[in-house]
Amino acid sequence: MARFILALDQGTTSSRSILFDHRANPVASAQREFAQHFPRSGWVEHDAEEIWSTQAATIAEVLGKAHASVTDIAAVGVTNQRETTVLWDRQSGAPVAPAIVWQDRRTADMCDRLRSEGHEAELVRRTGLLIDPYFSGTKLAWLLDSDPKLRARAERGELAFGTIDSWLAWNLSGGAQHITDATNASRTQLLNIASGEWDEYALELLRIPRAVLPRVVGSSLSGGEAFALVDGHEVPLAGIAGDQQAALFGQACFLPGMAKNTYGTGCFVLLNTGTEPLASANRLLTTIAWQLEEQRSYALEGAVFVGGAVVQWLRDGIGLIEHSDEIEALARTVPDTGGVYLVPAFTGLGTPHWDARARGAMVGLSRGTGKAHIARAALEAVAFQSAEVLLAMQRDSGQPLLELRVDGGASTNDLMMQFQADLLGVPVVRPRVTETTALGAAYLAGIAVRFWNSVDDVAANWREQRRFERSISSDEAETRMQQWSRAVDRSRDWHSEN
Repeated sequence: MARFILALDQGTTSSRSILFDHRANPVASAQREFAQHFPRSGWVEHDAEEIWSTQAATIAEVLGKAHASVTDIAAVGVTNQRETTVLWDRQSGAPVAPAIVWQDRRTADMCDRLRSEGHEAELVRRTGLLIDPYFSGTKLAWLLDSDPKLRARAERGELAFGTIDSWLAWNLSGGAQHITDATNASRTQLLNIASGEWDEYALELLRIPRAVLPRVVGSSLSGGEAFALVDGHEVPLAGIAGDQQAALFGQACFLPGMAKNTYGTGCFVLLNTGTEPLASANRLLTTIAWQLEEQRSYALEGAVFVGGAVVQWLRDGIGLIEHSDEIEALARTVPDTGGVYLVPAFTGLGTPHWDARARGAMVGLSRGTGKAHIARAALEAVAFQSAEVLLAMQRDSGQPLLELRVDGGASTNDLMMQFQADLLGVPVVRPRVTETTALGAAYLAGIAVRFWNSVDDVAANWREQRRFERSISSDEAETRMQQWSRAVDRSRDWHSEN
């Protein structure tokens, strides 16, 4: 009897593989970072071949660590950085351009034009997404517009487009399958989220040929629908979900009104809204949470573009720290930020501002400002941005937030989680297993092959590790949010291509 589910967690800065057992415990993991490329201001690229090579290497490594063979694997689940756009040659399997990362802002002018022409309301109605460079549709349009030869080849069906789930599925199957799941498809701004089909209006508006698109499948795939080659043997590829939807599933947020925040490279808050899409009046996104068999569940989402990445910037960009795990200890050496506010709008601002031209700002500096104040301001910035999203979410849903379930690498930072609870005034709850993104993919795959029987098994596995409660007054929290808003205003509409 197979002992494990193999979860592939392909993130923005690293590729990981994790083996989960029947109790949903991570038995072994392997991780490899890959290069980030910034060819121009606001541009972010990846080498898609490096993404695949690092992911493949972690599969072999994690099996070795667990002394496991392919017969121990019941199924493979995939979760991935969303919106990152890959275009490749169907015959050779080689990318025809660098992958354009979700953080990339190069299509800001295109988005401005689409909005000025009055297309946003209709696109929001159909796709649930505001017009923004964040999403894959304008990235793909930019690639096809950048080279007439690419557009001609795409129209002839010689090229394949996909987000990272599609790219992994293609390579895992040796080029046999070109698929994407409903959650990832709902992030392209090309999918009609009510019907679950590619949307003709969006395709015509962005001039995207159907021949380049993958087939849309469910998030939990039935037997034989897709496969992965592991050590030369076919194993069911039974679960696929974008990273944030996978985390919502892994956090067992199955009831409408349950919410989670994943603190990764960015921060992403999702609120389960049930089986009907809920339109936002506060510039939140409406997205597919998952699709089990033919039943789709939906969520409201808020996106913070730079979350844990601000710590990576402090480490790699300006050398404030040598290792990311030093940030909390450094920040704790001071009681507060000394009035410093850091707005990490390095690639624009997400929810609720949606300002592609915003850029990073640090205000409130004085001669007394030191490294520790900046470190603390960076951690607080992550919580401030997340609080903005959650406040907007409560206005849309009309319901108060009862608790926030948290996960992701940065959720292990106790100082940040306490400050998040201080701002929100509701419990911030961290589970025992914080790798809920990978766990969600494992659950989706495991349910499909009866490794777990149902979502009830998933809910029963969820366990609380720590709960953070507010430690400041609501007046103080409100004052801090007002000061944050002043700092954000100073970062707005800064960058120009001219």
